[in-house]
Amino acid sequence: MKVVIFCGGLGLRMRTQNESAPKPMMSIGDRPILWHIMRYYAHFGHTEFILCLGYGASSVKDYFLNYDETRSNDFVLRKGGSQVQLLQSDISDWSISFIDTGAASAIGERLRRVRHLLDDDEVFLASYGDVLTDAPLNDIIDGFLAGDATASLLAVPPQASFHVVDVDGPRVKGITPAASMQLWINGGYFVLRQAVFDDLYRDEDLVEDAFVRLAGRGKLDAVRYTGFWAPMDTLKERSALEQLDSSGAAPWKLWTSRPREQAPAVPSAPTRAEALAERM
Repeated sequence: MKVVIFCGGLGLRMRTQNESAPKPMMSIGDRPILWHIMRYYAHFGHTEFILCLGYGASSVKDYFLNYDETRSNDFVLRKGGSQVQLLQSDISDWSISFIDTGAASAIGERLRRVRHLLDDDEVFLASYGDVLTDAPLNDIIDGFLAGDATASLLAVPPQASFHVVDVDGPRVKGITPAASMQLWINGGYFVLRQAVFDDLYRDEDLVEDAFVRLAGRGKLDAVRYTGFWAPMDTLKERSALEQLDSSGAAPWKLWTSRPREQAPAVPSAPTRAEALAERM
């Protein structure tokens, strides 16, 4: 299936003084988070990508135009470096379309601007360019194809660092960790049918506009997932992901790990999205 990735985020909360790259190009280890997301999809056999570019489009293009396979693959060097034989390859079978969808476009508008590249594919995939997961993607797709929803989203628990404050006037009555409550937020991984464009109008947002309409008609599903999911919105979150990567315990790197038991993705009640939280 074709994979649309929204790559126009500024990453202002994560940028240091010396960095100006768009958020999807912020690195984890020696590769940008965008690469990690694409490797996740490729692990499940989905290697035809459409990148919706915005701020910093040139840095995304330059990265792949000058891509060095030797940085993440074993290789044999011969003849003093004039001959390099790769023993594995990252992206040799990938097809990547680089599409400028506007510096300040809403995500829904970015999607509308690449519709022509989806051809006649009834179902396609989409995600934000700043979230990682180890969710069983093809199982999620199979469940979606078996139903009649127009769209589905990955629904995940809120981050453990957030707390819900119960307020009565100026007084706080209680404080509850958000992760312990029966709340679900938008995890940023989507399975979509072409019919989503019937509910997505010019300059609109995908989640706050089109998905709200679909939910009202019972055409939006959520897949609840309690396994690994992590955003990279802040320097703190980026640091945590880099620590996981450097320790060799990066759950999202399914392409390097042995088969292991994953936390199940639990379908919600049919065509009900229990909670939506736009992140980009």
